[in-house]
Formats: sequence, structure tokens, C-alpha cells
Amino acid sequence: MELFYAPTSPYVRKVMACAIELGLADRIVRLPSSAHPLKRDERIAAFNPLAKVPAAKLADGTLLFDSRVICEYLDDLAEGSLFPHGSERWQVLTEQALGDGLLDAALLARYENTCRSDEIRSAEWIGGQMKKIAAALDQMERTTGVFGNRVSIGSLTIACALGYLDFRFATYGWRTSRPALAAWYEQFAKRRSIQETFPHEA
Repeated sequence: MELFYAPTSPYVRKVMACAIELGLADRIVRLPSSAHPLKRDERIAAFNPLAKVPAAKLADGTLLFDSRVICEYLDDLAEGSLFPHGSERWQVLTEQALGDGLLDAALLARYENTCRSDEIRSAEWIGGQMKKIAAALDQMERTTGVFGNRVSIGSLTIACALGYLDFRFATYGWRTSRPALAAWYEQFAKRRSIQETFPHEA
């Protein structure tokens, strides 16, 4: 598989964390990219018309995007258990949606801060996204006991989301009023899949 890669992207990180958990990381060729909400990278667009990472191409030419599709493909390829069957499947998919939703809000807040000039930047917009982040974190705090005992697409997505907050919103202090979530993340982040994919500037 060829994968357009960005070391700061939490969604790319989710794909690579899954690949490590499934023993498939060495089968992924990482392609450099410059994904940006305003400046379109046509290299990525050749794989994904939205020009967003992660975007992948299989050996037979099949194109896959986004992280949700690629992660499930990898799990199917490895006959893994990151996407369980039965009632547990809906639980972990909901956890994945919660983690992705936090990331969506965090990225929108960051883009507002970094891609818009002072004259048109909206503090109200940023505040709205930060409220979504806080609500997602509060839900994670309430349900840590459920996802904390498994390694799944849900727990991996949540770990990537928390790692992104530490990376891009280092002063946010999400741990202060969420001790159960903080304790869970401290332990889960020791996994090799999380340690080896921590975001960094290229």
C-alpha cells in the first residue's frame, strides 16, 4: 500500500497505529505530502479528490480514503480484531466517532487560528469548537471504564485524539478535571503503536 503521509496528521497517525497493532506497518510505503485546508496538494488529489490525508492506493490500483476506511481495510487484511462483531462493534465505532469528532473540532479551531488573518478570525467560532472538545472529553471521562480494557479502533482513535491535544493545544489542560481519562491515557500511551507514531513537525 502507498499512503500519503504527514507526521502531524492525527488521522494518518490513527492509520499507522492500526498498522503497527496489526503487524502491517512494514507493508506501507509512506509518500510525502503537504495537505493544507487552503493550498491544495495535487499529489494527494490523485489519490483522493478532496486532497486530504490519509489517502492510500493498493497494489491493484484501488484507492482508499479516509482513515476510517483505511483502518478497517487493514484490520480485514490482517484478520484482526480492532473492529469486532456483534454489539461490541457498534460500541467501538461510536468511540471512533467520538474521537474523530474531537479531532474535527480541534482541527477547525487550529485552522481558524493559523489560516485566517486577525481581521477575519472568529473568536466565537473557536470558542464553539473548544466547547465541542470539552464535551467530547467529558463523555470520554464518563465511559473510560468501557473502552479502557480493549485495544480497538475506538480506543486507538481516542488515544490519537488526546495526543493531538497535547501536541497542538499543549496549554489546554484537559487532564485537570478528568482523572480517569488521564490515568487511562497514561497507560495506553505506553503501547508501541502510540509511542512510535507521536506527531512531530517534519
